[in-house]
Amino acid sequence: MEKRNFFDGLYDDFFGIDNRRLEKENEKLRKELGIDKMKPAPEIVVKKDENFLDEREVKDAKEDRDKKMEEWFSKIEKLYITDDSKNLIKKIIEYMRKYNEKIEANYISFNIQLISNNQENIETILAILEEAMALFNYGLTKDYSEVSMYRVKNDEQIEELYEDRYGLIFLTDLKGFEINDSTFKEKFSHTFSELVRSYDKTITILGANKKEELDSFFAQMSKLKTDYFDFVIEGINPDVQDVYNEVLEIASKSVELSDDMKVKLLDYIVFTYPKTELSFPEYRKSLCKDIAFNKEIPTYEREKTLDEIFGELNELVGLQKVKKVLHELVDLMELRKKAKDSLDIKSVNLHMVFLGNPGTGKTTVARIVAEILYNLKYIKQNKLIEVSSKDLVGEYVGQTAPKTMGVIEKAMGGLLFIDEAYTLASSGGSTGNSFNEEAIATLIQAMENYRDNLVVIFAGYTKEMQAFLNTNSGIVSRIGYTLEFDDYTTDELISIFNGMMKKSGFTVEKDALEELRKVIDDYRETENFGNARFVRNVYEKTIIKHASNTKNKTSKKSLKTISKEDISTDELIKM
Repeated sequence: MEKRNFFDGLYDDFFGIDNRRLEKENEKLRKELGIDKMKPAPEIVVKKDENFLDEREVKDAKEDRDKKMEEWFSKIEKLYITDDSKNLIKKIIEYMRKYNEKIEANYISFNIQLISNNQENIETILAILEEAMALFNYGLTKDYSEVSMYRVKNDEQIEELYEDRYGLIFLTDLKGFEINDSTFKEKFSHTFSELVRSYDKTITILGANKKEELDSFFAQMSKLKTDYFDFVIEGINPDVQDVYNEVLEIASKSVELSDDMKVKLLDYIVFTYPKTELSFPEYRKSLCKDIAFNKEIPTYEREKTLDEIFGELNELVGLQKVKKVLHELVDLMELRKKAKDSLDIKSVNLHMVFLGNPGTGKTTVARIVAEILYNLKYIKQNKLIEVSSKDLVGEYVGQTAPKTMGVIEKAMGGLLFIDEAYTLASSGGSTGNSFNEEAIATLIQAMENYRDNLVVIFAGYTKEMQAFLNTNSGIVSRIGYTLEFDDYTTDELISIFNGMMKKSGFTVEKDALEELRKVIDDYRETENFGNARFVRNVYEKTIIKHASNTKNKTSKKSLKTISKEDISTDELIKM
């Protein structure tokens, strides 16, 4: 009997041989060989073939591969690229795996157009593709090489790059190609096309900030795009909510941000990010640096066109009466400006009174009025100074007039907005009321003396303001326009809330809006109901509650969706 047959099969039980049958064979062999059955069988050392992987190793390798692919796919989902681009990268990786496992027989070069101005996007994509090529032995697996077209001075340089046979070549700064003369372009175009075709085990990626850069580059090479670069990965800009979340996370590490600062940060991003020329990483870095240094949220101011200003006015919910008056006012001012001395139109009295309950948009419209008057050059500075009676009235005899004049001088060249102006009303008989009368007298004098360099708006509740104006004929005679701000309807308030959420990047479910309707109707009859101010309060508290409700969730859809459970009225005062 040959020992070799026995020993070769000794470990076959690992692959499914019946152990009881194997033990009988072992016992029979011991007897034939005269070996004491009480002694253990001699240890057999089997030399494993280096090219052989047992099942455990195969399983471990597969688990490692699957874990790595899961890691890549997770990173891909977080990239700011189109959904089609995400799916394309995943398909490329999956094809590499199948090619490695002999499921796919054809090698594909996957030459790619990569359109993105986000350097973080680019670096992540290149790193993932490089790792995938190495893991699946796809093509040549050296480190990728990045080449700027500004540095390529002749076609030999690019030829040497391919001859070094890198697995992944990233050609960037394609605008650098345009600065060369026609002879260089023609020679380079021929050489580059031949290299891409010949080195079919190398993946070439062309990177550009904008599609126009790629189109201009391909225009020099007739068939390069259609024959070799039909794979496209295209970047997108993150929405306002994504920008806010990332800036908030980074800024919070260096500055303790209050709820008010967080709201200001969101407002700043909503206003500035859509207009910036910076890439997202550059914008984020610049803003976070500013916040870390100044310990506050930056302000942003830019002169707008009249169309932009009225665009913002028209986007405001409701306020139809106000919008009509302002459109007519501007038409009159432009007519007077164009007509010059050919028409006998007296100068426009721009001092105003705003009547309306809290939160009906008076302050917001006042800012827009300041922008309109500045755009039309009726005021020298685009500024709004907002004060109340306590900022005008002194505490001691002789203090009020200087205090009021200090505010007036600060507002000179712009617009002075006096909120709750009815509190300046006085019925006489007390020292406090005499101070109020002194403030009013100072204001009336300034409105007359500086009418070409100052616009004053008195604002407050309709009923109280009517009483105030009835007792101050001096103010009434100097008012050119009275604007009435009606309370918002429930539908308008819901629209305002939805607009705030949309600007912040959220989507609000229908049942959440219905819950908001109940809240509004429940609070509407309370004293001094805040209208849009009330809705703003609910909006801020809802975001805070939504953050708590989604703290264990990672899906972007969940993070960006406001549900019924998020609508919060915590700490809202019901008077």
